[in-house]
Formats: sequence, C-alpha cells, structure tokens
Amino acid sequence: MSTDRMPAFDACVVGEAIMDVLVDDGVRTERPGGSPANVALGLGRLGRRVALRTQLGPDAHGGAIAAHLAASDVHVLPSSFDADRTSTAIATIGADGSADYAFDVTWTVDRIEAVAATVLHVGSVGAFLAPGGRVVEQAVRTSAARWITLDPNVRPSLLPDRAAASATFARLAATADVVKLSDEDAAWLLPDLDADAVLDAIGAMGPSLVVLTCGADGASLAAGTARARVASATTDAVDTIGAGDTCMAALIDGLLALDRIPDGASELRDLGERAMAAAAITVGRRGADLPWAAELV
Repeated sequence: MSTDRMPAFDACVVGEAIMDVLVDDGVRTERPGGSPANVALGLGRLGRRVALRTQLGPDAHGGAIAAHLAASDVHVLPSSFDADRTSTAIATIGADGSADYAFDVTWTVDRIEAVAATVLHVGSVGAFLAPGGRVVEQAVRTSAARWITLDPNVRPSLLPDRAAASATFARLAATADVVKLSDEDAAWLLPDLDADAVLDAIGAMGPSLVVLTCGADGASLAAGTARARVASATTDAVDTIGAGDTCMAALIDGLLALDRIPDGASELRDLGERAMAAAAITVGRRGADLPWAAELV
C-alpha cells in the first residue's frame, strides 16, 4: 500500500467512555474506563494511530477521561464532547479480584462521522444501548474500513431484552471480520453451547476470526477450519478490570501487524498467546492500566 493512500488511523474505535468508581475494601478511587475507550487506550499504548468516537460531558469526569486518553496518544474525535454528563460505573472488587458493576450510562450519539481507518472497532454498551446503538449499527453497515472488529462485552443490567440484544449481536457479527467475546458473553447471548459450538455458531454468522476468552482458562481461536487453544499467562491477579479489553487491543494490533486474518493453527496460537500475555499484565495491576508496547517485547 502506498504511503499517500494509507488511512489517517490504524483504528477507529466507537463506544462508551466511563469513569469507573472502584470500591476495594471500602476504599473508593476513580479511574477512566469503558470497554471501547480501554481498547482505544490499549492500541495507543501499543503505538497504533487510533481515533475514538465516544460521548463525554462538560464535567470533571469528562475532562479527566479526555486527558487520560490523550496521554496514551488516543485522538478523541471532537464530536465526542456532545453529552450532558459523563457516564459512570461503580465497580466493587471481590476477594478474587473480579469486579461487580453498577452502571449510570447514557449513549445518545446521533451521528458518527466517517473516519479513514484500517480497522473499525465497536462493542459493549455502545453497540447495544438505544438510541446510540442504532447509529453504531448503521456506521458498521456503511464503513469503508478494511476490517470490522466486534466485542459485545455484554452488560445484562443495561440490556434487559436478551432476544433483542442477541439479534443485534447477530447482525453486527454478520458484518464483522473479527469477533472476540468472553465465556460470560457467550453464556448470555448463546446459552447452552460449549466452546467449540460457540466458535461454530459465530463463525457461521460471517466473521473470519472468532476468539472466545475463558478467564483463567485461556482462550480458543478459530479461523475457518483452523483452531487453537491458548492458556492464560501466569500472573498475580490484582483485579480483572480491562483484561478483555486488553485482549481485544492486542488482537487488533496483531491483525494489523500480520496484515491479514490468520489462516493456520500456528498463527492463531501466536496471536492468542500475545493477547493472553497482554491481558496478564493488566490483571496484575490496579484498574484498566493496559500495557505499553515495550512491555510486550
């Protein structure tokens, strides 16, 4: 590809940015979060040119999130500052490091400008929550990106209608090239299926690469008939916040580096192992503190 025809960005991420209020052993701290914003952050830290279309308010939380993202070389699109207030989530950390969330989120975007990017990434609340979810779905259908990636990152408390959410997921997956989801996502969207059946079912929807993460049990990857299973990297867990988003960012980064969809078990394994190594770094730190490129050499 000639330089003069390269897109302005390696990736454009669309979705929510949230101020996470962490409650750990009674102590409250505030950290920027939101799954799509975390993916953008991770890509910026891995040296990728990344734009983010999110929704922030004219308040202290919005300013703090914007500054946090800018410090990791994320270009927050100007249209992102169109909310009355910035969304928040209270995350209570359990003894095992897992997080239980209570959300105060709005997603009311009414337009998503076309951005020249190799990858368009969507997911989480921003892909499902009305009214903005419908705008995201339209952006996916009309995108000129080379690859579309999707991480549903389901939040059932914000999506009471399972049937509608599953239908939205199926439509998005049919357009996506890469789908990454957790075993918890799969249990909610595609109940009563084992890991191989989940890979089969989503692969039949249309994506070329499907990745199913299973927490401490690693991940399974499928591209066509090629399959690979990778173990989680060993780490002393602090909390799991941002682990899935780190995996997603590393997968996108690996896809960009490879410049094509992996087509064999060996390539799938390499891609998955690097994503697991990246996620382990985040799990070993407080909050969604995603790794920098120098930490993944």
